[in-house]
Amino acid sequence: MGSIMSAYTSRATSWKQASNSRIEEDDDLLDEKDREEDIAQFPYVEFTGRDSITCPSCQGAGCIPTEQVNELVALIPYSDQRLQPQRTKLYVVLSVLLCLLICGLVVFFLFPRTVLVEDGGIRMVKVWFDNENHIVNLAMTSTLQMTNSNFYSVSVDSLISQVQYMNTVIGTQQQNNVSVIQPLGEKLVNFTVKLELGGTLSYLYNFCTLQSVKVHNIVVFMRTSVKFSYIGHTSQSSLETYQYIDCGANSTLLTDHHAL
Repeated sequence: MGSIMSAYTSRATSWKQASNSRIEEDDDLLDEKDREEDIAQFPYVEFTGRDSITCPSCQGAGCIPTEQVNELVALIPYSDQRLQPQRTKLYVVLSVLLCLLICGLVVFFLFPRTVLVEDGGIRMVKVWFDNENHIVNLAMTSTLQMTNSNFYSVSVDSLISQVQYMNTVIGTQQQNNVSVIQPLGEKLVNFTVKLELGGTLSYLYNFCTLQSVKVHNIVVFMRTSVKFSYIGHTSQSSLETYQYIDCGANSTLLTDHHAL
């Protein structure tokens, strides 16, 4: 009987302890719920050390109004990785190199280059005589070979040519809006200058009409000026040459200008 009573006593004690622990747990749960309700009712405050003030942005509600999202500024710690530079030096170097490359290409392709003008020789000479006034009239057709070294078209705005014989001007010719030279291209420009050998040069009439002489060559000095325009830039090239022409008969010279 004594052993049975002791067993009942130990079981009762354990049941009592278990019920007490359950009651304590229930009390703890109730206390936590009460605390949460109290915290929910208690306004959000910022503690400055001495006094506390209600948060002006959330107005004690613990949340930020939607209409004020774009007006607020978030504070990010200095150690945040989003503030750490990521390959900044590499990007800066690549940007500088890219800008230099673009500037170099622009300068290379747009930098104005001189248009080369070369003498293509005399293509044709037509002669007729004024027997009454002892004047020799000539129509001399010359050729200029122009080379454009630019990467854009060049406009030949004007061409002025003056022909002299023994320091006497015997002919002048001017042309406007002559031609357009394509990028990195060449152009052959023909122009005709009318010459007149008379007045103080009337003695040449006898020489040019002399039948005993087969070739009546005279030397003339030709000064030619050409004006170009391209991308807002204007340039001028001058060419001075001495030409042999036959004043006694018509002549046509077929010359390979590209070889010249």
